Amino acid sequence: AAAEGKTILFVGTKKQAGGAIKEYAEKCGMPYVNHRWLGGMMTNFGTIRQSIRKLEVIEKMEEDGSIKLLTKKEALMLTRKKEKLLAYLGGIRYMKTQPDMIFVIDTVKEKIAVQEANRLRIPVVAPLDTNCDPDLVTYPIPGNDDAIRSVQLFCQEMAEAINEGKALREQDGEALANEEKEITDEEKKEVLDEAMSEEDFGEEQE
Repeated sequence: AAAEGKTILFVGTKKQAGGAIKEYAEKCGMPYVNHRWLGGMMTNFGTIRQSIRKLEVIEKMEEDGSIKLLTKKEALMLTRKKEKLLAYLGGIRYMKTQPDMIFVIDTVKEKIAVQEANRLRIPVVAPLDTNCDPDLVTYPIPGNDDAIRSVQLFCQEMAEAINEGKALREQDGEALANEEKEITDEEKKEVLDEAMSEEDFGEEQE
């Protein structure tokens, strides 16, 4: 899949998986979710992109100094919002469209992610423990998805396979473009207003 320039989303939010998911997704330049899966991350991707945009706006305000023109409370609320957005969405901030495939550690814990992928007919690659439903997984890998060592191994093998695929693609000379959209003052104001009345990612959104 990587040889065709496809995007593979790494998903694993439990304690044993979070670190390896982030480490190996970054090693192969793929997006990841390792904090908590927000319902609609794939099925409602437009809304998720809007939230990622808010993160970009706050970072721009820090970069161009406009955050220093705010009151201490406003700056603090924006910083808190940025930290929250980074925790939830930092791993998928450069994902421009829905992924072409998802790699999941623990399909039982990540059942919402698997359901969304199934609904969108996005293939699922996952280690399958004895407690998992094989019908939900397109490409099952038999193995233990609880032991830290085996989770690391699965993530490592996935990353290596992706990097091999990317190397093949680079030989074919295909370049990756990443264009950025200008951030407006209006967007800065909207994000500030929202941070002050903070409602993003309430814990009720399981």
